[in-house]
Formats: sequence, structure tokens, C-alpha cells
Amino acid sequence: AAARLAAEQEVENLSGLSPNPEKDIFVVRENRTTCLMAEFAAKFIVPYDVWASNYVDLITEQADIPLSRGAEMKGKCGTNESELELSWLDQAYTLKLSFLKEGHNTSRGPEASWRLSRIQFTYDSSERTYFKDAVSPGKYTASSHRLSALVTPAGRSYECQAQQTISLVSTDHQKSVQLLLSEVRLQPFDIPADFVFSEEHKCPVDQREQLEETLPLILGLILGLVIVITLGIYHIHHKLTASQVQIPRDRSQYKHMG
Repeated sequence: AAARLAAEQEVENLSGLSPNPEKDIFVVRENRTTCLMAEFAAKFIVPYDVWASNYVDLITEQADIPLSRGAEMKGKCGTNESELELSWLDQAYTLKLSFLKEGHNTSRGPEASWRLSRIQFTYDSSERTYFKDAVSPGKYTASSHRLSALVTPAGRSYECQAQQTISLVSTDHQKSVQLLLSEVRLQPFDIPADFVFSEEHKCPVDQREQLEETLPLILGLILGLVIVITLGIYHIHHKLTASQVQIPRDRSQYKHMG
């Protein structure tokens, strides 16, 4: 059964295809069909304790841990639940993303959407690449609680170029770990064809930035149209009044009449 599952499921780390060295690309395929695709840049900011110079007090440092391009990956797809698991630096760091698709009633009738429902990040503070002289080094887990992020209509992909910050709570004395995501394009359900995203659903920040970019152009076009219409009306009015008999404004010019 395990051999059959391995034959039916494939996972691919395609990060080397990205021109951005900080951006990773992951694909999960089942039965020779793409069922999950994820592109994003990710970094974790993890606070940890070190001894002060007097070796009595503790001070807090922070480790900035990027997601490695050489990350190993696992994944699974389902009708309503999907998952992507990444690990790097000899399992010192593991990131698990869980996705959920669900239906709900709206004023327009029943609709479905998917969301990022859970994040779990496991890290080892005894690893020396990013942690320097941590007090009480060991493995800790930072996770989300009741997460509802990246909400997207079913059948569409999620896209967000702007940086987003998601807070996780660590088992290391309840410290707050920050996950920074950017350049995200993600779809864990209903992919229409191999390696092809569905129509994107842009995040609110990207929508606002796009509006801010296009609004001056729209206002400029409206202003230009108003000027053209005004000049056109003036030209027509000038032609009409020029063909009419001009009545003298000075009353003394009426004396010779009659």
C-alpha cells in the first residue's frame, strides 16, 4: 500500500525556477495531476534568551530564519483538506501549512471558499546557524490558534505581493514568533490543469495599491474629457452666436432707428 501511495503521489521543489532567490515554489501531484501549488517567500522572526555580559541577567535576541531553497517537502491533497510540510537544515526547522475548504450561506445563496486554517513551525534553538548561545536550547513549536487567513473563493488561487505578518505562539515560554510572507501565489484545491493556477483572488492590500496606482490615471482621463466637452460646447456656442444679428449694447446707437 505504501509503494502504491508513493507511486500515485509526487512532490516537487521547483524553487530553482524562480528568479527571486528568496522565493520558493512547491508542487504536489496525485495520480499524475497537480493538486496543490504554492509560491512564496517566507521568513521567521524568533525571539530567544541569551545571558547578559554579567551572566546573571537574561536578554532577548532574535533569530531571522528564512525558508531554505533546499527544503524537503511532503504534501497531501483531499476534497476539503490539504497540507504542505517543509523541513530544512537536517530537520532543525519544519513548517506545516494546513488548508480547509468549506461551504457557507450568503445573501446570494450557498458559496464555498478555502483558507489557511493552521500553521505549525518547529524549530531547534540548539542549531547554530541562526541561534547564538541560546539559553535552554531545544526543540520548540510555534503554532496558530483559530487561524483564518488567505480566505479565497473556491476554484480560485490566492495572490498577494505585499508582505503579510502572521503571529504564532511558541512553547518556549509563550514567546510570539512572527511569520513574514510575501510574493504569495497559492492554490491547495481545484487546480484546473497541471502546473496551472486558476484565476487569482488578490489580497485587500494588493487591491488597494492597484486602486491607488490607477486612480490618478482615471481622474486624469475624466478631467481631460471634461475639458474636451467644455471646449466643444464653447465652440458650438460661438458658431451659433456669430451667425445671429448683434444687437448694440450702447443705447445711444438706437437713436437713428425709427
